[in-house]
Amino acid sequence: MDGKEFHDWSLRAAEWGAAYRASLRDRPVRPPMNPGAIFDSIEASPPEHPQPMEAIFADFEEKIVPGMTHWQHPRFFAYFPANAAPVSVVAEYLVSAMAAQCMLWQTSPAATELETRTVDWMRQALGLPEGFAGVIQDSASSATLAAVLTMREKALDWQGNGKGLAGQPAVRIYASDQVHTSIDRAIWVAGIGEANLVRIPTKGRWRAMDTQALEAAIAADRAAGLLPAGIVACVGGTSTGGTDDIAATAEVARRHGLYLHVDAAWAGSAMICPEFRHFWTGIERADSIVFNPHKWLGAQFDCSIQFLRDPASHVRTLAIKPDYLKTHGHDGIVNYSEWSVPLGRRFRALKLWFLLRAHGLENLRQMIRNHVAWSEALAARLAREPDFEIVTEPMLSLFSFRHRTPAEADSDAHNLSLVNAINDDGRIYLTQTKVEGRVAIRFQAGQFEATEADVAGAFDVITEIARRTA
Repeated sequence: MDGKEFHDWSLRAAEWGAAYRASLRDRPVRPPMNPGAIFDSIEASPPEHPQPMEAIFADFEEKIVPGMTHWQHPRFFAYFPANAAPVSVVAEYLVSAMAAQCMLWQTSPAATELETRTVDWMRQALGLPEGFAGVIQDSASSATLAAVLTMREKALDWQGNGKGLAGQPAVRIYASDQVHTSIDRAIWVAGIGEANLVRIPTKGRWRAMDTQALEAAIAADRAAGLLPAGIVACVGGTSTGGTDDIAATAEVARRHGLYLHVDAAWAGSAMICPEFRHFWTGIERADSIVFNPHKWLGAQFDCSIQFLRDPASHVRTLAIKPDYLKTHGHDGIVNYSEWSVPLGRRFRALKLWFLLRAHGLENLRQMIRNHVAWSEALAARLAREPDFEIVTEPMLSLFSFRHRTPAEADSDAHNLSLVNAINDDGRIYLTQTKVEGRVAIRFQAGQFEATEADVAGAFDVITEIARRTA
């Protein structure tokens, strides 16, 4: 592809993207597609000779797009959002065109320094105190892994990386069953082992860790010769929005000298609204906090911010400094590759900078407030229907519900069938979870361009299909 072709196809790709985004309301949220259909439509062997871009682009439109789930669809109510505000997409065009590898300050000074500044903008926006520093990770999974590795190293007096875990006392990490499965994976990858992830029972409306049970578990492990290392708390857990009492959990961590990591991947974005900050009272006492601007704020994936109260411990755990990665002649610079597990780093800060400047915090606050209010209204409306029950009350914009069945009917099978029928219909997209062992259907409002009509319209789709399939 020569320079002119690059120019022409870049314009065409941008024009296609704008037309695609404008057409989303006319598309089913999830494609009506059988497994293997896309795979079978792609040639089994790679091409030996160049193919014209017209043919490649035509195949993209005809074979690939019809098989995509449309995450930017305004009626995407499943999982959590993975928003990409249009201004964020424009910034990503620029990042892709520059294609910089931003692992060190010297490999792109602007990328490092803009990251430092935009992360501090977000610290201020969330109401976190001065003293927290941060880094943009690819995802909350990577941030949590980094936090778990730091817990492990601190507990082992910085001997784990060098000597390994053999011969060391078993490192213990504490969390409830409301945390994301990325915590389990971090425990695996860190070599700690699933058996050493201690599940603490929960209580109350928000399914918070029972801090008395937490304290008892820590004491019992110490008495047994095990090595308590850290606690993973959550604010807005993925299943139903489970939220720990951060202040009480932080006090337990302080008494026992444990590292506290708070996973607020989804709900953390809502903390730009002061009225929602009661959900993480005590957050200033956490050692590590992660939230994802690529979920609710509109920064295109991937963009996950990890705040750290003591970056030195984090860097001591993760940094490797061979001579070929040193920046000679400059003292006191930050190399963010030393703050993360991967060495390679994309220029993630640019889209966040564009987003914050183009929308401003007040417009982003209003979007989140709208989503919360609209979701609460939908939950209240479903609750008034005699054949529906609200299983978990709204936590911000997330709640779960169930369609009632006769006593002799299989409620789990019916509600699984219902969520599948809703998704096959294509007008909205939902997911299911389990609450106290029984199937419930999750709803969350969070798509960047959703309207009140989009959220309210979910009521008609849900009730229509439920009553048709009952």
